[in-house]
Amino acid sequence: MSGDEKIRRRLTDFIKAEAADKGFDLCRITAPDSIPQAPARLADFLAADYHGTMDWMAETQARRADPRVLWSDVRSIVLFGMNYGPAHDPREVLALPDRAAISVYAQNRDYHDIIKGKLKEVATRFAARGGEDVKVFVDTAPVMEKPLAAAAGLGWQGKHTNLVSRTHGSWLFLGSLFTTADLLRDEPERDHCGSCRACLDACPTDAFPAPYKLDARRCISYLTIEHKGAIAPDMREKIGNRIYGCDDCLAACPWNKFAAAASEMKLVAREELKAPAIADLLALDDPAFRSHFSGSPVKRIGRDRFVRNTLIAAGNSRDRGLIAACLRLADDAAPMVRGMAAWALSRLMDAGEFERFAAGRVEDADEDVRAEYERAKADAR
Repeated sequence: MSGDEKIRRRLTDFIKAEAADKGFDLCRITAPDSIPQAPARLADFLAADYHGTMDWMAETQARRADPRVLWSDVRSIVLFGMNYGPAHDPREVLALPDRAAISVYAQNRDYHDIIKGKLKEVATRFAARGGEDVKVFVDTAPVMEKPLAAAAGLGWQGKHTNLVSRTHGSWLFLGSLFTTADLLRDEPERDHCGSCRACLDACPTDAFPAPYKLDARRCISYLTIEHKGAIAPDMREKIGNRIYGCDDCLAACPWNKFAAAASEMKLVAREELKAPAIADLLALDDPAFRSHFSGSPVKRIGRDRFVRNTLIAAGNSRDRGLIAACLRLADDAAPMVRGMAAWALSRLMDAGEFERFAAGRVEDADEDVRAEYERAKADAR
């Protein structure tokens, strides 16, 4: 083995050992040119408008499709995976209409902070050892982490478009480290989905137009997290009580049987976020929302969007006990909240009861809120 090869081996072994020491479950390495199919796939995704209102995906298309456009000096890309598998089936809460479902990944501290902090520790030690430049990313730059992770051998992109691992199922947080160091490459993982379509069939909104293709505009995770305006009426009932994200396609994956529940890195759910009562969440004003979700990724969407989602869950619950809370929110300062309160009340009240209530709401200052009342009155008849 030549001197250069020995250096590559030592640096490769070092970074993988550091990754394990910092609590990462997987660490693999690929080349920056390992995803040649990515540009065409991304172009097709954007051309079909599957990205919805996520305009930043189109704006960063060139950098997203090729890591070398993001950083021309990169020679190796190290992918890291951390298990966040739940200790229970996250779909159990869907059978509890008075409770809200929050995606597993958001039931603990913000994973961006957890993963990036550990990546920076690895990067600092690696840069000091190898004398090479490094950059770390966790959803903070236009990096196509899932295709890169597949190319590095962490797993493969399943039919639900998320990464699937033979050892951790669909429950992996991903992070990446770009470096000028020339490291040894790992072999890619082949697709093990076969004829299975459990994830596709589990989707409550039919967000997959075909295997391996996702239309974000129909995805509950997109609608409840990324989408900023009113949620389309034909999607609301399908959302059920999912107020932040959706785990259905991930939880349905048969490969999850090999995934142990995350515990070592304390990526376990906060008890109060596992199945919170809808009534309690509807009572949150902005300061209470910020306090309740301090350190959680839920905080990122803001109180108004969060209450919008919770009002949809309230309407779907058919629980008349929530009428009083929805009536209070019908006078909320945020038009988006007032509009969803109208929809929720139309589902919770008797037709005549809602008709009488709505009669005094036709003069709302916001056009969209007025439209919600008119549509709700028509549907209640």
